[in-house]
Amino acid sequence: MRGGGLWQLGQSLTRHLAQADKKTVARRYLSAEAELKKTVLHDFHVANGGKMVPFAGWSMPIQYKDSIMDSTLNCRQNGSLFDVSHMCGLSLKGKDCIPFLEKLVIADVAALAPGTGTLTVFTNEKGGAIDDSVITKVKDDHIYLVVNAGCRDKDLAHIEEHMKAFKAKGGDVSWHIHDERSLLALQGPLAGPVLQHLTKEDLSKVYFGQFHMLDINGVHCFLTRTGYTGEDGFEISVPSEHAVDLAKAILEKSEGKVRLTGLGARDSLRLEAGLCLYGNDMEQHVTPVEAGLTWAIGKRRRAEGGFLGAEVILKQLEEGPSVRRVGFFSSGPPPRSHSEIQDDKGKGIGEVTSGGFSPCLKKNIAMGYVISGSHKAGTKVKIVIRGKSYDGVVTKMPFVPTKYYKPS
Repeated sequence: MRGGGLWQLGQSLTRHLAQADKKTVARRYLSAEAELKKTVLHDFHVANGGKMVPFAGWSMPIQYKDSIMDSTLNCRQNGSLFDVSHMCGLSLKGKDCIPFLEKLVIADVAALAPGTGTLTVFTNEKGGAIDDSVITKVKDDHIYLVVNAGCRDKDLAHIEEHMKAFKAKGGDVSWHIHDERSLLALQGPLAGPVLQHLTKEDLSKVYFGQFHMLDINGVHCFLTRTGYTGEDGFEISVPSEHAVDLAKAILEKSEGKVRLTGLGARDSLRLEAGLCLYGNDMEQHVTPVEAGLTWAIGKRRRAEGGFLGAEVILKQLEEGPSVRRVGFFSSGPPPRSHSEIQDDKGKGIGEVTSGGFSPCLKKNIAMGYVISGSHKAGTKVKIVIRGKSYDGVVTKMPFVPTKYYKPS
């Protein structure tokens, strides 16, 4: 999803459905809807009031009966359950799966302890981001990763191309794409207490970034303590035939406090957490250094390179990038993707990539890229929206403090 993000889409859709003749709307979306892929929870979403929209080739809920504003606040205060089954989970296996993956990503995969993971970036020959992904070392010969729905085709083609070349040289690696599984994201302060009702494993001993295989609601699942909201929470990979039952069980155990939540609130939550949305805040011409993800480049990788585009990225680490991703507070209307950023003299210095009104902070927030030198917190800028300039200031991210569950 490009443009200003999913938040505005949800707001405009709500207004549109309220004002328009429903038969006209139904006819307009019928043919497009028929071509979209559907997760196994599709009918469950509709039955629970989900407003379905096209997203990355899938029919996905943008919101439910409550507003995106209320859904965002409820996630921070109680909890949210997201269907993220449109994302692509896959496993790499074989004794050489780690050296193979390290040719494609910036992470020090070898240094990960078994059962732990990290955010990483797939890079191209120019150091640009093909996609961002959470990867987990299940054990030394098994890596589990999840890639973005909108990048699935190019990611899989990229991995397959390099895998064929790697195997032709005698490398031992194979893959399995988990199309037989669905993915649920349970996020918010009640995520741990609610999920504990459904498993015998002590979740208080599972920390942010850790991965376990365990039974949840009587079914064998992959569990990663992670998410993309800035809150504590989990991503649960469950066999698809059990996904609806698991969603129902989570909602029931929360006694109504955890709500089904759509992509609109997921977008505002990740923006408040200062997290990138691929296609908006990261693209194939943007390097991890420019995107503010230098921390994701492993120390050994900085010394050795060995991944696609390493020469470009290591040079940027040494000399500094020409542009940088930063956060903003601003006055006036909420900034949107592609809004021009100017210095206090009116000279163009960059562009907004994501922006909106923060439900939690009750003010405009945005992020985008500016030329180096204009990236320091406190720098005053102008943001141009519909031909008018509004005051803004560069600020540190995340906008809303993260609450990841880590050892004290």
